[in-house]
Amino acid sequence: MTTTLITGANRGIGLALAEHLKARGHSITAACRRSSPALDALGVRVLSGVDIGQNGAERQLAELAAGQTYDWVIANAGILQHERLESLDFDSVKTQLEVNALGPLRTVFALLPYLREGGKIALITSRMGSIADNTSGSYYGYRMSKAALNAAGVSLALDLKPRRIAVALLHPGYVRTDMTANHGSVAPHDAAAQLIERIEALNLENSGTLWHANGEILPW
Repeated sequence: MTTTLITGANRGIGLALAEHLKARGHSITAACRRSSPALDALGVRVLSGVDIGQNGAERQLAELAAGQTYDWVIANAGILQHERLESLDFDSVKTQLEVNALGPLRTVFALLPYLREGGKIALITSRMGSIADNTSGSYYGYRMSKAALNAAGVSLALDLKPRRIAVALLHPGYVRTDMTANHGSVAPHDAAAQLIERIEALNLENSGTLWHANGEILPW
């Protein structure tokens, strides 16, 4: 049985991933700040009170996740806030960097002792972190945090290769969730299905690649 830990699993894409993977026979550990009725009803192991945007979250997660080894880790938790140049909120930028860039790094660091050789790590990022793809500007905190996550993901792919652990950087598409105020062109259920396809296709040869969930390789 494949054991999988998902952060931000109480709603949106994270919840949809947990639902899909449980149905496929995975043993799911769901980490989140607060659980939800939908997550509780799923009947999986829930680690609540985990805020990966806070210093020390790596120690807390390491303690809560102990006692099990993991084949897949999906770092999904993230936030989106909108800043324009004329009204920059530097606290907002810093918060997004803490959650979207440092949060996944804290997650992987916390779980290093529990990752099985030959395992897989999926970092849920965004094409908004692509410098080459930026044609509209603004969203400073979100773009900067996802670009930093992409850089970290490539380093993780290189550093974890000796342990045969592969790393994917995955853009889920414009998904209808609370984070996007339910705007978007893709339902969480459909985005999760595509993301799982990318993780299943992940190996050491394509580790460190930035993908759209539909399989398109995205520019840095």
